[in-house]
Amino acid sequence: MTSAPSGPPVPGGEAADPFVRIRGAREHNLRDVDTDIPRDALTVFTGVSGSGKSSLAFGTLYAEAQRRYFESVAPYARRLIHQVGAPKVREITGLPPAVALQQRRGAPGSRSSVGTVTTLSNLLRMLFSRAGSYPEGAEPLDSDAFSPNTVTGACPECHGLGRVHRVTESSLVPDPALSIRDHAIAAWPGAWQGKNLRDVVQALGHDIDRPWRELPQEERDFILFSDEQPVVTVDPVREAGRVQRPYQGKFMSAERYVMRAFSESKSAATRRRVARYLQSAVCPLCGGRRLRPEALAVTFAGHDIATLTGMPLEALADVLRHTARITDPSATVPSSATVPSSGSGETTEAAVALSRDLRARIGVLAGLGLGYLSMDRTAPTLSPGELQRLRLATQLRSGLFGVVYVLDEPSAGLHPADTEPLLDVLEKLRAEGNSLFVVEHDMDVVRRADWVVDVGPGAGRYGGRVLYSGPVPGLAEVAESATRPYLFGDGGETASGGSTAPTAPAAPRDPRAPAGLLRLRGVTRHNLRDLDVDVPLGVLTAVTGVSGSGKSTLVGQVLADAVAAHLGTGSRNSEPGAEQGEFEDDGTDDDTNDGTATGTDDGTAAEADDGGTVGGPPGTGARAVEGLEAVDRLVRVDQRPIGRTPRSNLATYTGLFDTVRSVFAATDEARRRGYPPGRFSFNVASGRCETCQGEGFVAVELLFLPGTYAPCPTCHGARYNTETLQITYRDRTVADVLDMSVDEAEAFFADVPAVARGLRTLRDVGLGYLHLGQPATELSGGEAQRIKLATELQRLRRGHTLYLLDEPTTGLHPADTDLLMRQLHGLVDAGNTVVLVEHDMGVVAGADWVLDLGPGAGDAGGRVVASGPPARVARAPESRTAPYLARRLPS
Repeated sequence: MTSAPSGPPVPGGEAADPFVRIRGAREHNLRDVDTDIPRDALTVFTGVSGSGKSSLAFGTLYAEAQRRYFESVAPYARRLIHQVGAPKVREITGLPPAVALQQRRGAPGSRSSVGTVTTLSNLLRMLFSRAGSYPEGAEPLDSDAFSPNTVTGACPECHGLGRVHRVTESSLVPDPALSIRDHAIAAWPGAWQGKNLRDVVQALGHDIDRPWRELPQEERDFILFSDEQPVVTVDPVREAGRVQRPYQGKFMSAERYVMRAFSESKSAATRRRVARYLQSAVCPLCGGRRLRPEALAVTFAGHDIATLTGMPLEALADVLRHTARITDPSATVPSSATVPSSGSGETTEAAVALSRDLRARIGVLAGLGLGYLSMDRTAPTLSPGELQRLRLATQLRSGLFGVVYVLDEPSAGLHPADTEPLLDVLEKLRAEGNSLFVVEHDMDVVRRADWVVDVGPGAGRYGGRVLYSGPVPGLAEVAESATRPYLFGDGGETASGGSTAPTAPAAPRDPRAPAGLLRLRGVTRHNLRDLDVDVPLGVLTAVTGVSGSGKSTLVGQVLADAVAAHLGTGSRNSEPGAEQGEFEDDGTDDDTNDGTATGTDDGTAAEADDGGTVGGPPGTGARAVEGLEAVDRLVRVDQRPIGRTPRSNLATYTGLFDTVRSVFAATDEARRRGYPPGRFSFNVASGRCETCQGEGFVAVELLFLPGTYAPCPTCHGARYNTETLQITYRDRTVADVLDMSVDEAEAFFADVPAVARGLRTLRDVGLGYLHLGQPATELSGGEAQRIKLATELQRLRRGHTLYLLDEPTTGLHPADTDLLMRQLHGLVDAGNTVVLVEHDMGVVAGADWVLDLGPGAGDAGGRVVASGPPARVARAPESRTAPYLARRLPS
């Protein structure tokens, strides 16, 4: 490792030492790392994905800072705070208190919003409570009454959601020509439960063989909508060879079943199935404004709180400008100002103070390029980059100094034009006396750093070493660094498989010519207003624009929904495991789920009757779409986790584990014992260790310390029982196989084509270092996306496939980006179309076609500013992308 001189602390004690000194860090793949990092500086941690940089920054430095803070907290209070546990490190000196701002890739709740993340909603609610204009005679309301997330504030009809889910006769019974016995009530469950409900209806005296439309309306309403649940004796029809005794059956209407399953079922598949029979509509009581009438009757500056939370933040700041500028709350209101309503407190001291605070906080957000967001924008619709900037803005207002801020890829999801104000904010935090430890892949951010810690040289077991720690220019001398060629523009040897050689930047290539067009006309959704746009086929298209310009709306919603509707698959995310929501191994032979692609079984799609020109399918946002006949399949790949629990892992998600289990079940000893493939699943009682239930570890609860985990005392982490582990294939148990890396497993299963093919594609996208049994919860967003892509690449593809990707390079080192782009260009070479939303100008420069949206965000965006090959877009005068793209193109 190359680093600054370390040596002993300077005289005067640890506080006088300007460095944070790490000794013996062994978290995850870190190899007994020693390194020194300066305080009061902007330090960037770089390295390929999986190299160990996050393990050093978050798993070691932040975890130790948090542990030290909790030691000062009363033991009882520690139980109320989430603790990450002590890191594996021998010693860290000179470490100040730390604040972590991480990318949260899980889906936030639908009630979380811009207002709640930034605490702006608290201030606005207080403003209405203390200074709002109340109707004459109305009593003042507590601030909670202005929140849709509280019992006192939420609309009683929609419970604060703004929309209601209801069923209708037509949604529950799509084909009234069918009888109840022939499944006219499509919303009812299948198998025995559905048969039971039909038998109960018959026992209640209703004709289940008569076409639904011929039943009296009173009977139909009772069967579909009744709240009654009578219990009757059911005498099943006797079948030859089966004895079926009478039983007591309880009736449940179709509406009651659907609503109960939708709200209470723990099965994501069940909830998705019944959701098809629900119709969503704006709440008739609150009109979608989510609050009780008495709260909506209170106004400030002539607006109710729902109106203000629906405004872009910059517009909200304008509304508050007059009150915030009042210097003497007792002074007369200027004649030019809006006269407050009777009972208004808009000029009180509380109103002035709250308005000033709101405007100041909004100013920070606007400075980070987020002024286009509204307070009621829900968190699930925000990108990870937007969420992190919202939290960063909150920290900027805290006024802390002497703190270490540990940031996880703050430039992720940002257009280069948005990255510049972000860097200004980071430098401001540093100037205020704070230290910044930033995990980052954007080379422009690295160049602005004071110090760089490069970890590698490879990923997993090929990484875990600090190759360099020092000022940025010094990294140019580190030959084995994978970051060096991208930072300084020089060459290098190309990496292959799991080697540790640095990767050279990909060479420029000539753009391909489009083979056709998908024409979207009259697109209207969010900030896209009556937009006409052509998406070329047979090429790789990059959709660019500043954050909030409408890229994800166009690609991930309008285009995806239009193609999905044409293919007859509805609007859903078409990725592996999408049908199950969470991919978990249930021990069966078919626990893979081919939800990757949409289309018919033979790889073709039913063509539109008019030759591919169709009116915009309902709900897609397009008035008309042309050219759909050229697309046979749709694949959408994003960075959402491939599972939410440790039981979902790389092997189960990709389907590799199905074949592995079959291989073990086919061994002589397994066949002699009668072990089926399911025996080799750690989710099946017959094969797993019962002490840990197949987890491999047991939880250890400590009264006043954070809970910890220890290897299972019975299986010692193997997850299986002794009998299962007695079965070996080539002297390896199934637990040994799960512990193999992709690189190791490819050599081990070289003569098992179904396994070798999948492992080879995982290596091709740079994931050779991952272990087959690596839990989904330990994977980064970039790793999850590449796993999804590899799962698709190993399938036998037929027909023309449209691949839609949302910022696929987020979280990837440039070397990993090159590997990924080679695979995507290979899909195009095979006759498919790839459309990706992207901010990496290196990727955009290598695309065949660019669609640039903007020019700004929110209402200032939503237009196609430029379209064509990268060189043409780089010359577009109105494009904010053009100057950054031009720098990446050959001169």
